[in-house]
Order: sequence, then structure tokens, then C-alpha cells
Amino acid sequence: MGKIFFILGRSATGKDQLYQALLADASLGLRRLVLYTTRPIRAGEVEGETYHYIDNGRLEELRRSGKVIEERTYETIAGPWTYLTADEGLLPAENYVVIGTLESYRKIRDYYGQNRVFPIFITSTEEHLLERSLEREKKQEKPNYRELCRRFLADGEDYAGEKIREAGITEAYANDGRIEDFLKAVRERVRAEL
Repeated sequence: MGKIFFILGRSATGKDQLYQALLADASLGLRRLVLYTTRPIRAGEVEGETYHYIDNGRLEELRRSGKVIEERTYETIAGPWTYLTADEGLLPAENYVVIGTLESYRKIRDYYGQNRVFPIFITSTEEHLLERSLEREKKQEKPNYRELCRRFLADGEDYAGEKIREAGITEAYANDGRIEDFLKAVRERVRAEL
């Protein structure tokens, strides 16, 4: 039966870097579980790899067809952006890796079962988070520093310690700049569950 390795943590903790490293490790044999969003694509992102970028019409189609497992909408500086997971029948025997929020982790875990969904919770210092966020935003065609600030503050609330505990997450992986040690620890955790 397939498993889902669910990467979560605040913005700029290194989720994308870890995601790519796990996918690139052929010995793990992980596939992408691609989520959906109505937000605009960012520089460097790829349709069907980073997200499925959809409009509100497609979102309504997924809702009507009963394929939405979970969804959440954020009121951003640029207007509402919706993120969601849809059940497209992809999880019979394959093992997947995905990036999402604490809320989406809980809903996907409840939908597929705790024995199939494994959290990989990444932490970092606030200083590192701000530095990484700023560097990433500078690379955008139209940097949106107000949204960066909103996201940073919202993440602080979304990933508060009591919410992590309520979700049953007991392990965390610190991305403190020693990237090889960080990646090694996560790979070992994934291998132990395969």
C-alpha cells in the first residue's frame, strides 16, 4: 500500500529543496503528489510539478465532482488564493512526497489514514526564515514584500507549538544551514518507513 511523506513547515524553511532532494534520490523511488492552487505561478515554478495552477472555474469543477479532499483559502495582498488536494486515484501502491500546510497534512492524514501519511516537519530560526524569504522574493518579476510579511506572520500562528502537538507531530528536522546533515536525517526517516 502506498505511503505519503508529507513535508511541512513555515515558509522558507527549505521545503522545496528537501522535496527536490527526495525526488532525486532514486533509491527512495518517491513520486510527486502535486497539489492545486489558484495563485499565480512564481518565477522558477513549473505547472504540474510545483502545483497544478487552476482558475476558479476549474476549482468549482473539482468541488462538484467530489474530488476535493481538502482546501484552504488565504486572503492575500493580491486577493484570495486557494490551495487544495484532489483525489485523482493516484495512491494504490506508489510512494509519494508532497509539500503542504499543517491543516492540509491533518486532512490528508485523516483521509488516507495515519499508517499511510508520515509528517516531515521542518524548523528553522526566524532570522534564517526572514533571510531566505527576502532572497526568494527578490527573484520574483514583481516582488511583493507586503505579502512576504503577511505570510511570515501568519506562519508564526499557523505553526505554533500547540498546533503541532495537536496534530500529533512529535519529530522535527532543523534546517540550520548544515544542509547535508539535514538531508541525511530526513532520508534515514523516509527509508525507515518504506
